[in-house]
Amino acid sequence: MRMGEIFTAPVERIVSGGAGIVRYRGKSVFINLTAPGDLVTGRIIEENKDWAWAELLEISEPSPLRKTPFCPLYGSCGGCSLQHLSYEAQLAEKSRMLRDALVRLGSFSSFPEPAIHPSAPEGYRNRMQFHRIKPIPPSRRSRSVPSPAGSRRPFPLGFKARKSGELIPVADCPVADPGIRRVLAEGTLPIAPDRDRFTVYARGNTLVYEGGPSRGKVTLLDRELLMDAGVFFQSNGTALELLIPELLEAAGGADPSLPMADIYCGVGTFAVFLGEYFSRIDLVEENRQALSLARENMPGGNCRFFPLKADQWVKTRGTGAKSPGKGPYGFIIVDPPRQGLSGTLRQWLIHEGPPVLAYVSCDPATLARDSRELCRGGYGLEKLSFHDFYPQTAHIETLAVFKK
Repeated sequence: MRMGEIFTAPVERIVSGGAGIVRYRGKSVFINLTAPGDLVTGRIIEENKDWAWAELLEISEPSPLRKTPFCPLYGSCGGCSLQHLSYEAQLAEKSRMLRDALVRLGSFSSFPEPAIHPSAPEGYRNRMQFHRIKPIPPSRRSRSVPSPAGSRRPFPLGFKARKSGELIPVADCPVADPGIRRVLAEGTLPIAPDRDRFTVYARGNTLVYEGGPSRGKVTLLDRELLMDAGVFFQSNGTALELLIPELLEAAGGADPSLPMADIYCGVGTFAVFLGEYFSRIDLVEENRQALSLARENMPGGNCRFFPLKADQWVKTRGTGAKSPGKGPYGFIIVDPPRQGLSGTLRQWLIHEGPPVLAYVSCDPATLARDSRELCRGGYGLEKLSFHDFYPQTAHIETLAVFKK
């Protein structure tokens, strides 16, 4: 195999990140915008010892799993990666990716079959990050970066392009919440002129954004939460409303006379629903702005707040701590970033963790690694569910419930 070599091969499956994979000359070759069952022609553009990347030249025989993308910017915009698959195929591929990670990276021979919770394929995304950009002169514009009709504002909003660092002016985004789509269509968002990149959140009657009114209240199920556009908040409110009852069900198997902890608690979204069922709730979050919002969302007297990284919090507790306020927990929820749990936190959970542990994951690879270590340390993986927070992308959100 050599750089620039052209080949024809069938696509086997979709892998993490959304690329299709083919086998050619004994190597795995990744190629974007392909579907399982496609017969494709590609050109090698990057080669390593065990794998390579190729650019798509032609689809000789299209897969029956294909569909026509609904966004005219698909393929040039870097936001979506699976619009060329039917939604049913997306769910099947992502569910398979989760199972493959548990087998290949987690060394599981058996595990609970993941329950699949779909989302609306379009109009679902409440939180999005935009770039404020000047129109690109035609002489400098890449062929892969079109200028959409209707984008006549002097400073349109945009997304990053798929293949370069260029920015694409965006007049509409079909996966966005209707409130965000109105902002794009009307061009009426009065962003501070020094803001080149900012986040917008819209749901129901709430519209907040960085560089403007950033705080607002969002209703989830029967609760109202205070949030800020500059602080992380889940981007699919409807999918979140399906996840919360599962967390409540998991917590129902714990001893309510013992306290619970919410590690990586953010603005306290899960604690708002879970806290009242336990004698005390400890909220751990390194982002002080998020924790300040959590204080406002959790006004009850049975809460303690720790502005610490998870590892720092573990160290404050020590090992086998029996002093008041440092006794055992009945239930813990962890919602880490893509890096998953640190070794320090995993070991603490194995030795000092609760009988019931809920793990909300945004990366199957780190979930598989952490699940393997937790189960080797005495936990059992009792339940798995895949919540499709991000249709049209390869992102996978999972709830795993462990019991000792």
